[in-house]
Amino acid sequence: MKRDDIIEYSLGAGHSEEEGKSIRKKIWFVTALLSIVTLVEVLLGVFWSSMGLEWTLVKFAFIVMTMVKAGYIVMVFMHLGDERQMMKYFILLPYAIFILYLLFLLFFEGNALVPDLLT
Repeated sequence: MKRDDIIEYSLGAGHSEEEGKSIRKKIWFVTALLSIVTLVEVLLGVFWSSMGLEWTLVKFAFIVMTMVKAGYIVMVFMHLGDERQMMKYFILLPYAIFILYLLFLLFFEGNALVPDLLT
């Protein structure tokens, strides 16, 4: 008996060659961007002391680069970039506020513990 409730989605998944080139170009761009940011993170982690950089600056650089990578992953692989603008804000704003709160705790409350540890 043939079932009529099963829909074969792969039969209607065709697209033109131009659209396929556009999709592949986007995939290569995201792959290159994430690879470059990861390479910069690794090189900075290995050579930060020989480059004469302060550790605080390196920490801020890691935070920024990690946020860039996380944003691209969410926008591309989780398809949030295809949503409407207000939907993006509705999803991303609570996360941004939470991350800012965690950074506030990290820098201000964590900094308050340092004098106690030195005595």
